[in-house]
Amino acid sequence: MRKPSRAVLLLLLLCFLLSGAPAQAADNGSWSVFPYATELARRPYFHLSADPGDTVRDRVVVANKTARPMTFRLYAADAYNTARDGGFAVRTRKEKQRGVGVWARPARTRVTVPPRGRVTVPITIKVPERAEPGDHPGAIVALDERIDRGDGSLALGVQRAVAARVYLRISGPTMPAISVERVKVEHSRPMVPGTGPSTAVISYTLRNRGNVTLDPSVRLHASGLFGRTLLARSLSGTPAELLPGQRVRLTARWNGAPQFDRGDITLTASARETRESASVSYLALPWVFVLAVAAILVTGVTVAVRTRRSRRGAGHI
Repeated sequence: MRKPSRAVLLLLLLCFLLSGAPAQAADNGSWSVFPYATELARRPYFHLSADPGDTVRDRVVVANKTARPMTFRLYAADAYNTARDGGFAVRTRKEKQRGVGVWARPARTRVTVPPRGRVTVPITIKVPERAEPGDHPGAIVALDERIDRGDGSLALGVQRAVAARVYLRISGPTMPAISVERVKVEHSRPMVPGTGPSTAVISYTLRNRGNVTLDPSVRLHASGLFGRTLLARSLSGTPAELLPGQRVRLTARWNGAPQFDRGDITLTASARETRESASVSYLALPWVFVLAVAAILVTGVTVAVRTRRSRRGAGHI
């Protein structure tokens, strides 16, 4: 019998600086990528501004921390928020680019960095005349094109890359705009109220409809019958940066949700100069329990009616 050919899965691992420390660079332990700067003016990211039609020039540094020379592919890429948790990520070299990934060009597309050394490469960003105002996030990526192939029936090929973020703002009107969309609630509760825990999972989409990067916060308010407040708190897990045009699907867990109630859940998203709310109604009913009670009541009424009729029939004899 012919053995199946080994499949090779190529993973591109992009490492980003998530810390806000001003003196750090994007680093994976073997190499790092960061904007060129003097010792007195270190910067972890590229923070640039330009007018439509401008040409911006800067320099990127690739530092090799290993004891052997390393060769990297340099390219620019657009940034986006991951769907899973809203983290900062960048497009791969083969994906379609629209902003920084098209406008920015390193002077060299491949560099070899000596052991424990570093190489500085000029970068040119040509902003189109019709570039839209606002934020255009991206990154300068240093990719190790070697593929580390694993063993076994399914070989796992891994490529590693490190990216220095680029925050480019094009001059013109800015429009911060956030929205909360597709709010849903799912309950998990015992069949008989009071015999077990009850939880609710609230899912929603957070969307940046404007042209600037937002640092959103979301507050949850849940009310019950007669408008009484059941829960009011800020939600965790929102992205630190919601990029223009991006949306993320998030969830929040409500432990101790009502087991027998009716009300509304309102989510209010806010960021600098923008705020919007969205609501969804809920009906917390243990349907199995309700149907069982209804069945008992119907049976009781039926038995009572039949008993009364039989007594009336006996009285006419």
